[in-house]
Amino acid sequence: MTEPTILAIESSCDETSAAVIRGGKVLSNIIATQAVHEKYGGVVPELASRAHQQNIIPVVTEALNRANVTKNELSAVAFTRGPGLLGALLVGCSFAKSFALGLNIPLIDVNHMQAHILAHFIEDPKPNFPFLCLTVSGGHTQIVLVKDHLDMEIIGQTTDDAVGEAFDKTAKMLGLPYPGGPMLDKAAAQGNPKAFEFPVGNMPGYDYSFSGIKTSVQYFLRDRTKENPNFVQENINDICASVQYTLIKTLLKKVVQATKDLGIKEVAIAGGVSANSGLRATLQEYAKKYNWNVYIPAFQYCTDNAAMIAMAAHFQYLKGDFATQYASPDPRMKL
Repeated sequence: MTEPTILAIESSCDETSAAVIRGGKVLSNIIATQAVHEKYGGVVPELASRAHQQNIIPVVTEALNRANVTKNELSAVAFTRGPGLLGALLVGCSFAKSFALGLNIPLIDVNHMQAHILAHFIEDPKPNFPFLCLTVSGGHTQIVLVKDHLDMEIIGQTTDDAVGEAFDKTAKMLGLPYPGGPMLDKAAAQGNPKAFEFPVGNMPGYDYSFSGIKTSVQYFLRDRTKENPNFVQENINDICASVQYTLIKTLLKKVVQATKDLGIKEVAIAGGVSANSGLRATLQEYAKKYNWNVYIPAFQYCTDNAAMIAMAAHFQYLKGDFATQYASPDPRMKL
């Protein structure tokens, strides 16, 4: 076939996903979430690995069936090499290597964070190069200068916690159920973002720090509950709205600075936290204020999914960037 048909597998954390792409068009994107982590209030790596082992064959089968593609039509098999949980990555890596070897077709190893950014090329509108991408996921907070599909440079990043961790840890302090970030976002929609004031981190350059606001929230809750044991229950929406407002303000302050310094008006967001309704709405407000062209992925392409892995693999295939059977997971893989 003139257009490459690629099966992509994503297993970096707690979603088992498979997608099929042909000629740059995603034909299927199947995601199996893992409910087993809910009772622990967070992802348990060993349980995630076992769930991936259970899910991967049915998910891949469904992806091929939904795309109406047989395994003999595949041009290559792609997988997430990193970053992520080692055991979870091993499942996807081992399956992809075996599948590619059995079919005698190329293997493509994909950087998970690069794939989050390339999710913007799944559907229109697509950003123009160069653009800035605020990449915000559970374990990463980065401002990336994207010069081309496979040419990216991190110009700013967190020096401690990622913003996703700040959301989740705050939610846990407030007693919200797992997953904390989306629950906090839901409560924030009903609250007053100016009800309480929290510190905005101010690191040099385009870097971030979120440990300060986390500590500030902890002490704030401690002091207020001493005065009123029911303080959290009575003010939960306002607390969530105020924390979310501060985190978003912290994120976009650096983006504004970068756009002015670099003279770039093309701005995108990517990663799981880009599904946050407050961040999405505020980015649209900033677009009008600063005359930006903003790009926000569809919800299904914000969280971990194989369609974004497939899109990255498509561009790597065109470049001839293939892996060998010696490829192994890299939990701390850099962009």
